[in-house]
Amino acid sequence: LFSIASPKLSYGYTKMNIARGGYRVFSANSSAACTELAQKITERLGVELGKSVVYQESNSETRVDVKESVRGQDIFIIQTIPRDVNTAVMELLVMAYALKTSCAKNIIGVIPYFPYSKQCKMRKRGSIVCKLLASMLAKAGLTHIITMDLHQKEIQGFFNFPVDNLRASPFLIQYIQEEIPNYRNAVIVAKSPSAAKRAQSYAERLRLGLAVIHGEAHHSESDMADGRHSPPLSRAITGHTGLELPLMMAKEKPPISVVGDVGGRIAIIVDDIIDDVEDFVAAAEILKERGAYKIYVMATHGLLSAEAPRLIEESAIDEVVVTNTVPHEVQKLQCPKIKTVDVSMILAEAIRRIHNGESMAYLFRNIAMDD
Repeated sequence: LFSIASPKLSYGYTKMNIARGGYRVFSANSSAACTELAQKITERLGVELGKSVVYQESNSETRVDVKESVRGQDIFIIQTIPRDVNTAVMELLVMAYALKTSCAKNIIGVIPYFPYSKQCKMRKRGSIVCKLLASMLAKAGLTHIITMDLHQKEIQGFFNFPVDNLRASPFLIQYIQEEIPNYRNAVIVAKSPSAAKRAQSYAERLRLGLAVIHGEAHHSESDMADGRHSPPLSRAITGHTGLELPLMMAKEKPPISVVGDVGGRIAIIVDDIIDDVEDFVAAAEILKERGAYKIYVMATHGLLSAEAPRLIEESAIDEVVVTNTVPHEVQKLQCPKIKTVDVSMILAEAIRRIHNGESMAYLFRNIAMDD
């Protein structure tokens, strides 16, 4: 009776209920470590995490049971990638297909760290696995993806639906400004020329200097004389041998050097992924030799595989700062130098804007083409 008599007064209340009831947020993994980010996102959104169970059968097959109706709703699947990448991919695919067959209106994957992103280029007789995964996700039913700091921005072209590639740099820059004492005496370091563009972006935003590590350590001759550089056995070639093409010169990196002054400064190495940490440890040793008195490593995705925590603890690195796009609580227990920055705020805001049909431009303000 109230809604009939006063439709204008009740409209706002009804609209709010529809908006909140028009979407659900699910986690594609039921383990505590992987649902932590999903819980933070739903708390910021003011909604409950969708009821579902994801588990492995005795024969290691993935099974997903969705415990509530999703008909006609926008569904957001949050999938953080633990160490078992292939299982995580199957969990995402199976859940997306289960929601598709349950008549969900839109299925949006929230994948902060996109797996296989390093395999996005053809290498000899290899394959572009990232393109294959994009096709599988589309086939499973996904209609949109929210991710963060893709290894190569061109990966977005592998998909035939929208991809929002959010940036973690504002959160890491804020950490530098608030948590690193005397950060004005710091210099941003790229551990290789390929990372220079990202480092330049940080340096320009923080108004700091830039340094680039170039080259590689030269090995002794005894290390190289193992037969790997021997020519292959020649085979008799019959028939026309073809044209005499000019020979491509082999690349040879110069001895390792630092381009830029780091003496008496704080060195902050920035990158998108920190997985095998040998390169970061070697870079830290070089920076120490050049006079840097404190060394930080900042990265979006802290995969920290294998012996990474032990190597960081024993290295010249003072602190490793990563976001919570990937679960790494075990690694933090093994190495107190590892710190975490929470990015659930921007992921929650992206979910809210997509569901409400609002522009995503606000989340990309001051983001240049090279960032």
